[in-house]
Amino acid sequence: MKAKRNLIVVGDRVLVNPDDKSERTSSGLYLPPTVTEKEKVLGGYIVRTGPGYAVHDPVSEDYLSSERKILKYIPLQANEGDYAIFLKDQSVEIEFEEKKYLIVPHSAILALVRTDIVEEN
Repeated sequence: MKAKRNLIVVGDRVLVNPDDKSERTSSGLYLPPTVTEKEKVLGGYIVRTGPGYAVHDPVSEDYLSSERKILKYIPLQANEGDYAIFLKDQSVEIEFEEKKYLIVPHSAILALVRTDIVEEN
């Protein structure tokens, strides 16, 4: 039997596969880490998103109950597959299964590029 590990993103965070193009110039030269560290904005593709912003539903809560309260979520604007442009200093770098990712709070995303398929007439 083989166990499969899943990375679950929580709350209002997104998992981003950082764009490696930022380490190279248009001519293909690699930039030293000191140059790329000065960048304030990064980009990358969103791999996973958290469930969203947690909100309590006061109508369905029973304050005398000892049962675990069920949360509702306001979904995020970002979707898997979107290209996100975000503030670098608010991201956290992690490594999962030998691959580097960034965890970014939804509030640090400045813009999203979403590709929609349009039928031609």
